[in-house]
Amino acid sequence: MIIFPNAKINIGLRILRKRGDGYHDIESVFYPVGLTDMLEILPSHSNLNDKRAKISVSGIAAPATSENLCLKATRLLRDRLDTPEVDIYLHKNIPVESGLGGGSSDAVFTLLALNEMFSYGLKKEVLHQYASEIGSDCPFFIYNRPCLVGGKGDIMEPLDLSLKGYYLLIVFPEASVPTPEAYKMISPSEDGLPLREILQLKPEQWKELVVNRFEEVVFARYPEIGQIKELLYRSGAVYASMSGSGSAVYGIFSGSPPLSEELKNYNIHTEALK
Repeated sequence: MIIFPNAKINIGLRILRKRGDGYHDIESVFYPVGLTDMLEILPSHSNLNDKRAKISVSGIAAPATSENLCLKATRLLRDRLDTPEVDIYLHKNIPVESGLGGGSSDAVFTLLALNEMFSYGLKKEVLHQYASEIGSDCPFFIYNRPCLVGGKGDIMEPLDLSLKGYYLLIVFPEASVPTPEAYKMISPSEDGLPLREILQLKPEQWKELVVNRFEEVVFARYPEIGQIKELLYRSGAVYASMSGSGSAVYGIFSGSPPLSEELKNYNIHTEALK
């Protein structure tokens, strides 16, 4: 089975408070985008008594060790449902530590593929619970539609939000930002307007209102990332933001985004939003 786990962008990100379990309560909107990895999962016949999954990774560097979230997903199903051994081939296009959810998407698409391959018939509610055990933002990819996200990233409320007619440009800096590092730098705050209210406005009105609270601390540590956001606005973006805790920065454009000489110095992804 070949599948294509997609990335997401964060539209706004408020870090509200630290929880007793060490996580943080957040408020954000997750929006699925067309940048994808490629994942092939095959039943293995090498040793029918061996229930361990094996993974090979190509493309952008990503762990091919037990820490890979695809393997974490297979171990979870093996423990719950005695899932047979599989071979996993992962081609990475979504950079790690970019705030685009690539690893989480890979893990959830692995769950979905195994559910189909072995005819488990798991309902979304069960898959949501399994996904939340793998990573705090994994449940989003069970639904894979615009959602208002709360809790530690595991509470989803589907939103009637469409950016169809707009264009997306994602810029990938050389720097990567580990999520734990970003959370250590930030001070939670409930300041600001709820995203539900702001996102009723058009993207042209978001600039001063839709804020990613990680930007202040990440831009101070990694100035290049902040400079990319400024570059996107100079290039005509109606809204620009870092995604998640970084390091990817995206711009939303009302027309096909121009590729300036400065932007051509970076790895980028462009698409018409749906």
